[in-house]
Amino acid sequence: MEAEDVKRCWEENAEVWTQLVRAGYDVYRDAFNTPAFLDLLPDVHGLRGLDVGCGEGHNTRLLARRGAVMVAVDVAPTFIRHAETAERADPLGITYREAGASALPFGDASFDFVTAFMSLMDMARLEDVLAEIHRVLQPGGFLQFSICHPCFYTPHRVNLRDESGTTYAIEVGAYFLRINGAIDEWLCGSAPEEVREGLAPFKVPRFSRPISEWLNLLTDSGFLLERVAEPRPDDATVRDHPEVQDAQVVAYFLHVRVRKPNGEGSRRDCAGAGPEPRG
Repeated sequence: MEAEDVKRCWEENAEVWTQLVRAGYDVYRDAFNTPAFLDLLPDVHGLRGLDVGCGEGHNTRLLARRGAVMVAVDVAPTFIRHAETAERADPLGITYREAGASALPFGDASFDFVTAFMSLMDMARLEDVLAEIHRVLQPGGFLQFSICHPCFYTPHRVNLRDESGTTYAIEVGAYFLRINGAIDEWLCGSAPEEVREGLAPFKVPRFSRPISEWLNLLTDSGFLLERVAEPRPDDATVRDHPEVQDAQVVAYFLHVRVRKPNGEGSRRDCAGAGPEPRG
């Protein structure tokens, strides 16, 4: 599958996706995945950031509210339209662009940091995407991204539940099987049946890579590994949202932060905690 095929899938998904996530039915995202991502994120106040694969802009808005000067891109024009509508209703200074991550329309060293919330694993030619992100980052800048965990979101995967419906294990297999753009079809499981009735399932392109390939692609692209996290919901979250209990059994998501090495003459030390705010 190529980038144009991925774009077509996400454009077809965008209207229903926006409707469901804005109604609060992306429970795994809202209950613990995005909060954990933001807990891991360094201070971005005053920094210029790029959000890659922004969708309808939910997470981009969270970054802007932390004081970052945000630009965001997505391949689907419908997502960009919904994001821009939200920006007009509640201005946060965000600029949205329709663009693919393998050909970012920005100059070299344009950003202090880049984020990608649950988007990189759905992209074709990941090596080209990482090279572009590396190019647009300032020396000493960082990329932080979240993906479905390669070890537990495998081509064969079965949720094993006891008689009460509680997940006690996840059966995984075919970990090393390479998938290049096979289509998964699903809708937000937390949405009531009456909401889902009549809606076309999302068609999400799937690219499977073992975790070693992810790490090697990052280092081959010139990044230095800085931080890794595997978020899980705590007991209080599961009491409020029982449907995410299975995410206490294995890690569904993987969060990674890498940094572009500091070049000669740069004003930032790559060994430091993070990019300095612009003055």
